[in-house]
Amino acid sequence: MPLRFLILASETPDQREARRKEVGAASDETYAETLRAIDAGISCDHLSCVDGTPPPPTQALQAYDGIVLSGSPIQMHADTPETRSAAAFMTHVFEAGVPAFGSCAGLQIACVAAGGRCKPRSPRMEAGFVRGIVATDAGRNHPLLAGRPLVWDAPAMHSDEVAVLPDGATILAGTRTTPVQAVEIRRGAGLFWGVQYHPELSLAEIAAALRRQADDLLDQKLVADEAALEAHAARIDALDSAPDRRDLAWQLGLDREVTEPERRMREIGNFIAFAHARRAT
Repeated sequence: MPLRFLILASETPDQREARRKEVGAASDETYAETLRAIDAGISCDHLSCVDGTPPPPTQALQAYDGIVLSGSPIQMHADTPETRSAAAFMTHVFEAGVPAFGSCAGLQIACVAAGGRCKPRSPRMEAGFVRGIVATDAGRNHPLLAGRPLVWDAPAMHSDEVAVLPDGATILAGTRTTPVQAVEIRRGAGLFWGVQYHPELSLAEIAAALRRQADDLLDQKLVADEAALEAHAARIDALDSAPDRRDLAWQLGLDREVTEPERRMREIGNFIAFAHARRAT
């Protein structure tokens, strides 16, 4: 039987619709496409964890092989109805004991649900790509990072980060400026693997995200002007269309860990492999 995954959306309805207009899919819908690109047989259901709808009963959650938390603009350092709803939903996931995976906001939701804290990233957001991710001693032999080289880059887009890890958390990878880039959290019967970066996003989606957050990038002086931003985004778009173009990869400072989809999505593939192995036991 194919794996059954539940994908939790943390975008508001307006945010989901805006993203559909920009790139053709909401964040949770992008995740479903990515999961099926890795394993065509995966069955995906979708729920929101920010609209206040109560989580399904424990037995219903336990019918899934895995739960995936997609990214969003949610700011888990703030006390809002959406952040409270997301943390409460993830607390229920931990209690149900269903393995979960999340990226960016998904990692932050899991950290807060388990008792950790987040904060705005300082001095500026991490936009486009994160450079020089290095596995910790614990991460080097962890199945989440199986197949990653000693140092790698990845798509990234976030203005918040984990400030305090919860009890039961283990840092698996980090960078000099963002110490928590990959983490495992164990809470009760629950297990969560997460990354701060975006293995699910294509290069075209990163280019669209840069355009979408042009005002922030200009305010933080990450680009000189709108023309420079558009030139950068256009180069990323072009590499998405022609991933074998060595000139574009060189200009952007990217290697196969980013340009090749199978490598870029490595952590998600490893979580799927974990779910298959768990099903077989």
